[in-house]
Amino acid sequence: MTNRIGALVLAAVVGIVDAAAQEVVVEEVTLDNGMTLLLLPRPGDPNVAAGWVAKVGSVYERPGITGVAHLFEHMMFKGTATIGTRNIEQDLQLIAELDELKAQIGVEEATLLESHRLGQIDDPSDPALRSARHQELTEQFDALLSEQSQLLIKEDFSRLYSGQGASGMNAMTSYDFTLYFVNVPANKLELWFWMESDRLLNPVFREFYSEREVVHEERRLRTDSTPTGKFQEQFDALFWQSSPYSWPIVGWPSDLEGITRQEALAFFSLYYAPNNLTAALVGDFDPAEAKVLAERYFGRITRGSQSAPQPRTREMPQLGEKRMIAYADTNPQVSIRYHSVPDGHIDEPALVVLGQMLNGRTGRLYRALVEDQEVATSASGGQGGFKFEGMFELNGVAKEGYTPEDVEAALYAEIERLKTELVDERELQKVKNQNAASTFRELRANFMLMYRLLMRDANRGWETINSDPPLYEAVTAEDIRRVANTYFEPENRAVAIYYRKEESDEALDPRVIGLDQEERRQVSQLQSMIDQFDVDQLAEFILQFEQNAAQAPPDSRDMVDVVLEILRERLEVEGAGGR
Repeated sequence: MTNRIGALVLAAVVGIVDAAAQEVVVEEVTLDNGMTLLLLPRPGDPNVAAGWVAKVGSVYERPGITGVAHLFEHMMFKGTATIGTRNIEQDLQLIAELDELKAQIGVEEATLLESHRLGQIDDPSDPALRSARHQELTEQFDALLSEQSQLLIKEDFSRLYSGQGASGMNAMTSYDFTLYFVNVPANKLELWFWMESDRLLNPVFREFYSEREVVHEERRLRTDSTPTGKFQEQFDALFWQSSPYSWPIVGWPSDLEGITRQEALAFFSLYYAPNNLTAALVGDFDPAEAKVLAERYFGRITRGSQSAPQPRTREMPQLGEKRMIAYADTNPQVSIRYHSVPDGHIDEPALVVLGQMLNGRTGRLYRALVEDQEVATSASGGQGGFKFEGMFELNGVAKEGYTPEDVEAALYAEIERLKTELVDERELQKVKNQNAASTFRELRANFMLMYRLLMRDANRGWETINSDPPLYEAVTAEDIRRVANTYFEPENRAVAIYYRKEESDEALDPRVIGLDQEERRQVSQLQSMIDQFDVDQLAEFILQFEQNAAQAPPDSRDMVDVVLEILRERLEVEGAGGR
């Protein structure tokens, strides 16, 4: 679904700065089935930012079903027993028949995979290699899919919401959680409770097999078709030795092709039980009414029979530097990652503040590498604390006439300064002030506050939105030096060097030259995605993006402006074509 892209872009744009200058007052309600409800009324705005989070992401998967958490992000929009179908009885019968046929097809596919393993055939997906039985089953399967399509009401969730004035229905999957949200008029709050509880209570995961292909195509657009997408996956796998953060959120291709409905349903029953969910409402609503509606609708869902299993495997200590050399359709550049700490670790505040000192147009890296030494066109760095692991990453793009190794050496020089010299107190306080001001602006928006509450509750609890700011404010110059010496050691890092393919004459889009590697990657992904939009979809996405981007921190404005320019240019072209 196209609106899902907005969440992916927005998450990249707004960053992970969470220090706030104001107290966020939330009423927390726990239903008998274990589901948590966070209520924050804000009179004035006639809309309510409404969302819920399932405390599950890609790190909760296992080899063989990677990508299933993200697949559910798609499947949860496929409808229920009452939404998305013209005949539920016939629909369910067809689903059962499709599952049976798919199981039989799986036997045939396993034969081809074994032949491929032994080197007897080149491409197990080649239709010409199918047996007569395999071909017959496939034709029967396709016929049933066609029959089922006549029963389906496409985008029924979106239609029901938009018809009542709601907007921005969306979802996103991360390593650690999956989030669903929409902006709903205050007088239609009961609609939200009914629809969201219905898809948890009575989901019908129709179009399961075709949606696997949709996700597979999303993977091709997001990873395979971008200049460094596949290399980034390889770098992830190099950096993480044992942690499940080593596999991609979208999943590995072989897993996407093989996940069964039974495996998906087992995953859903564990991680989408109400005792593993938190909902949040921020906006103009009556808390008393919301609690009554929560009991009436969410209270219908049966508590899970067991606690959701947590990831067991942790990252092994790294003993020596890892390096990767790649040749890609991109400017020469370097990425350096250090193993650091997860979200909530006592050293995380110092690492976050350190990263903020390095990052941005006014940060140390840009001033040193781009403005003073002139060895790079962009340079950035920052801490990424996930729920169970963490990393600190440095990036730099080489200026013409310089090599990635030149940029790498310059980045190390800045790291050594942090390890030997105390940062200036004025510089430190400036970063803290910018941090607090940025988050103050961000949390004024109902949507962003709802998003932050749910994201935090999925990790360490929503209360940390209030308890963390003093920890960031308390960071000292000595703390900065201490964590630099603790984590920035050669044996604790992985390095990716990217050289430009000699045979490639593809010129870098001049609009992205000032962006760092990760930002350019996100822009490239966006360009691939919007190629699939029609004029109306594109216009809707631009409106959504403009509204959300207004809350972006100053350091992200360059990327925001580039994205908006690309979107508007595309709309102009599509509009002209339509006329």
